[in-house]
Amino acid sequence: MTLRLGYGTNGLTDLRLDDALGLLADLGYDGVGLTLDHMHLDPLAPDLAARTRQVARRLAGLGLGVTVETGARYVLDPRRKHGPSLLDPDPDGRAARTALLVRAVEVAADLGAHAVHCFSGITPPDTAPDTAWQRLTGALTPVLEAADRAGIPLAVEPEPGHLLSTLADFHHLRTLLGDPGPLGLTLDIGHCQCLEPASPPDCVKEAGPWLRHVQIEDMRRGVHEHLPFGDGEIDFPPVLEALASTGYDGLTVVELPRHSHAGPELARTSLDFLRRAAGTTDGAAPC
Repeated sequence: MTLRLGYGTNGLTDLRLDDALGLLADLGYDGVGLTLDHMHLDPLAPDLAARTRQVARRLAGLGLGVTVETGARYVLDPRRKHGPSLLDPDPDGRAARTALLVRAVEVAADLGAHAVHCFSGITPPDTAPDTAWQRLTGALTPVLEAADRAGIPLAVEPEPGHLLSTLADFHHLRTLLGDPGPLGLTLDIGHCQCLEPASPPDCVKEAGPWLRHVQIEDMRRGVHEHLPFGDGEIDFPPVLEALASTGYDGLTVVELPRHSHAGPELARTSLDFLRRAAGTTDGAAPC
């Protein structure tokens, strides 16, 4: 089976971006999940266009594909993790997150990225579900319009604990928005193990028509903790076989955002693990 494997820069935050990209290319990765953050292509610092052109040249020179990810913890507010979100009670807060995502779409277009990733955010206290969904659809509409203009899919990720936390929630959002063309799905394999009723391979098969980005790591049932491969409960060969069967040709990006202290070594061992798992087609555990 053929997979295009990447590694997320949110798991390499102790490295300069240029060094991180060089490392991934040297290891043999096909691409990178680039999180826009203060240490890696800061979306709010001056001269973004010039810095983006420089990164684009570096990616092209290394032969790396790219997905733009937007899960930086404190990029908008140094005091609130992932705040303000698309569900923020303050309209100005929601507008700030929308503007960041529109900017991410523009960066993605300049980089030649295959998708922009985002998530809904946690429902604020004392917020009715209908109100939260209305805020989400309203805040995402300008982003989808920008994505349509740029020809870049917007890949929304179901995230444990968020308003949009499951595949069923993603389909609810599609319905509310009228199934717009640019709207796609980020599927995190660990999240499937964590909370979806179906198995990870079955989740992949169900998600296939809408897949625009894939994140991958190990995880345990009921515990939202991104783990190195082999430390959780997922049987990966059937997952990768299911992924290949969908025809998905984007990046499958290793997502270990709390392991930057060991990032270079985990990037190496993760690639080795996934290559072995992808070469196993009988459902057996990777050797």
